[in-house]
Amino acid sequence: MPAAFRRVIVKVSGQALSGEDDRPVSHEAAARLAAELKAAVDAGAQVGCVVGGGNIVRGVEAERAGADRVTADLMGMAATVVNGLALKNALETLGQAAAVMSAVEMGQIAPRVQRGEADRLLSEGVVVIFVGGTGNPFFSTDTAATLRACELGADALVKATNTDGVYDSDPASNPGATRYKTLTYMDVIERKLAVMDMTAVSLAREKNLPIIVMALAEPGGIARAVSGEPIGTSVKGV
Repeated sequence: MPAAFRRVIVKVSGQALSGEDDRPVSHEAAARLAAELKAAVDAGAQVGCVVGGGNIVRGVEAERAGADRVTADLMGMAATVVNGLALKNALETLGQAAAVMSAVEMGQIAPRVQRGEADRLLSEGVVVIFVGGTGNPFFSTDTAATLRACELGADALVKATNTDGVYDSDPASNPGATRYKTLTYMDVIERKLAVMDMTAVSLAREKNLPIIVMALAEPGGIARAVSGEPIGTSVKGV
């Protein structure tokens, strides 16, 4: 099935790269994620990816441990760079062209995000991995993903997470929790549903950017999402 979305940004947490043996970065996990992203490219979509850093360090936890908030968030940004490089290597191992672009200055490690260059790379079928969050403290990688999707004219934002959609309560503690198939932005905001942080949801609403929340563990799930198959929970306007 051809891609229903010409261009997508995929948001994944840093945990997507962690190993079952408590390794913060696992080659096997990176390879699995790379295969999912490549499948979406093979389905005909232009794919960018924003990766978190929580498998290495979470800014909120670093702050609780005694770091000031700005320093803690900078630590989190640096962690995303490590993950981005691991994912780039995994993609290239599969024969998929990839590039890392950072919101913070990283010298020889990764060039700064430049909209024109990112647009060109995506158009050429390169998976562009965006790291460093927004480049500013106090903003989550959810917001970074929404920002990249909006500035690059993405047709959808795919949040690949550890659950198969958005529920009315925590399915881990409530076996009777109900999964939503579709939601509006205002549903998410008014019900305070755990889709993304409210800054990200508000920006998506302003730009009418569809959000698809799905399980990363589902094989071929990202490719199915970009092909327009109903999967997970879809968040959009009325």
